[in-house]
Amino acid sequence: MKKNVFITGATSGIGEATAVLLASDYNLIICGRRAEKLKELEQKLSQHTDVVSLSFDVRDKEAVEKAMNTLPERWQNIDILINNAGNAHGMDTIDMGSTDDWDAMIDINVKGLLYVSKSIIPRMIKRQTGHIVNIGSIAGKETYPKGNVYCASKAAVQSISDGMRLDLYQHNIKVTSLHPGLVETEFSLVRFKGDREKAKQPYKGITPLKAKDVAEVIQFVIKRPDNVLLSDIVMFPKSQASATLVKRDPS
Repeated sequence: MKKNVFITGATSGIGEATAVLLASDYNLIICGRRAEKLKELEQKLSQHTDVVSLSFDVRDKEAVEKAMNTLPERWQNIDILINNAGNAHGMDTIDMGSTDDWDAMIDINVKGLLYVSKSIIPRMIKRQTGHIVNIGSIAGKETYPKGNVYCASKAAVQSISDGMRLDLYQHNIKVTSLHPGLVETEFSLVRFKGDREKAKQPYKGITPLKAKDVAEVIQFVIKRPDNVLLSDIVMFPKSQASATLVKRDPS
């Protein structure tokens, strides 16, 4: 019997790549704000497995609860939760930062993760089984200039993951935090508010990670034997050594 996997932020990037990769082996609950794109992905993946799509904003606690309550009974037991939804807005010094940008990052990266987890963890505790994978960032391990609030939000993901692990291990629930370095997705386009030239700069002169690279690590993590937990993982493209050290091709 296939396990049920719940993926937030499934309409693009790492979330979409993960859904595509897992479709052959798992039933999928794919979530995101863009309903039309979710439906397209649902139709595509339904050729390989059973799929349910839920369109809601993780920042909206009531919307999260409402979406969870609409799940048919056969989908109520969620075996694996992949908290992937997240974003970055702006790259300013702390004195010039936009409070709207700060709210967006904290609401999605921190509160959104908590709201979704809160709705699913009691079900896992009741069944005494489950696996939660939280997608963080190297920014949560190392603060960099002009990263301030984004880095803080991803550091919170690290701390929340550690707290989850300490609280939930006694219920046979695994918790993994995964912290990628430079991954080429829509991330930079959102961060730089649609400026495509600026969005290209972080990846200039290197071969960054692709969304599929991260998805493959997620797949590996959740396929380990039941007695094996990979708890905290950092992954980089080969040319990156830390949050700020990147070897770029001068050409």
